[in-house]
Amino acid sequence: MRHKKHSHSLAGRSSPHRAAMLSNMAASLIEHDRIETTLAKAKALRPFVEKIITKAKQASLKTDKKDAVHLRRLALKDVRNEDMVTLLFNEKVKEFANRTGGYTRIYKLALPRVSDAAEMAIIEFVKADDQGYKKSKKPAKGKKAAAAPAADAAPAAQA
Repeated sequence: MRHKKHSHSLAGRSSPHRAAMLSNMAASLIEHDRIETTLAKAKALRPFVEKIITKAKQASLKTDKKDAVHLRRLALKDVRNEDMVTLLFNEKVKEFANRTGGYTRIYKLALPRVSDAAEMAIIEFVKADDQGYKKSKKPAKGKKAAAAPAADAAPAAQA
């Protein structure tokens, strides 16, 4: 049974294949800040990368060098690209210093891939100062409640 097993299996891939693919995609995302992939892969990559960024942030806050090296090695176990881990821990972590989470954003693309009609998406890093979009406030539930104040204001303006 798969109770409480909430990871993306990415159907048809063995566990080592999935780990290698996520490692390569994470390295590409760290290098280029934005990659285009299938929606399923992007959704699987998001928690994988965000956990590594959290390790980088924790390492930047540590005063004890031993703890920072330990976190770097844990990240290196997942990403497997020493240059990209170094880039993340030394330079890119400063971009996420003011964010408490949500380091990536996924955009669904309108057109599917031509060869197999897979849903495509873009996954990118979110900058620290990016506020995103704000949801608009919904009007009151009842139409009468919203129309009553407007009706009362109209006669007052005429007088």
